[in-house]
Amino acid sequence: MARTILITGAGSGLGEGAAIGLARKGHTVIATAETWPQVTALRDKAAAMDLPNLTVTKLNLLDEHDIAHAAKLDFDVLVNNAGIGEGGPITEIPIALVKQNFEVNVFALLDLTQRVVRRWVKNEVKGKVVFISSILGVVSPGMVGTYSATKHAVQAIAEAMQDELKEFGIQVQTINPGPFFTGFNERMVEGAYRWLDDEVNFTSRASYKLQTDALIDKPEMRLDPDDMIGKMVELIPERTGPFRTIFPRETADWAAAAAAAMLERTI
Repeated sequence: MARTILITGAGSGLGEGAAIGLARKGHTVIATAETWPQVTALRDKAAAMDLPNLTVTKLNLLDEHDIAHAAKLDFDVLVNNAGIGEGGPITEIPIALVKQNFEVNVFALLDLTQRVVRRWVKNEVKGKVVFISSILGVVSPGMVGTYSATKHAVQAIAEAMQDELKEFGIQVQTINPGPFFTGFNERMVEGAYRWLDDEVNFTSRASYKLQTDALIDKPEMRLDPDDMIGKMVELIPERTGPFRTIFPRETADWAAAAAAAMLERTI
């Protein structure tokens, strides 16, 4: 059955791919993008692909007017995909950057979701909230701890929300992508160099590079995003399925092994 889906952060990457893929499957898609240039670019793509069921609107999660507008639109699936990432050692990253990462990935996301769910409950809409989390919502390697902490928070919100909304017939689901090569991880890591200073910080830039290269600079950490987009297109519209999907299988195995190892870790 076709659904009406609003997806945030559709100006690039997995969000854009999922929006296009869902529209191709016949769903009505409201794709939102952070900036007007992204909106224009995606509108042009939708027109070139002859996808009249894909509309595009602006949604900067830090813009109160954008949030208010989006929350009033008519849809029955909300996909919380938008997010930013701050890299750097959690022991030294400027607190202002930590706050900003939480503001976008957690507080603004929750604000939008609360507004949408409140309207659904009032109108007896049996909707669905999908949180696009991350493998870093269940593991937390060094040097990406700030972003990971926001995704751990998203996991906690989703789990609690699922319990709370069952009585209203509203579904909640998380999708946890593995390390797909959209450029997001590389941008997140590179961002720390704008403040990481060998004359100020005890974590050297060389040490940071060594550790982040070991984490993401290898083929298995740069997976084909088309595979993840396909999984998102499959899961998002469904009315049955798993609460949490870590994809691909190898990433799920990594998460399971990391969880087991954490129980054995000593100080």
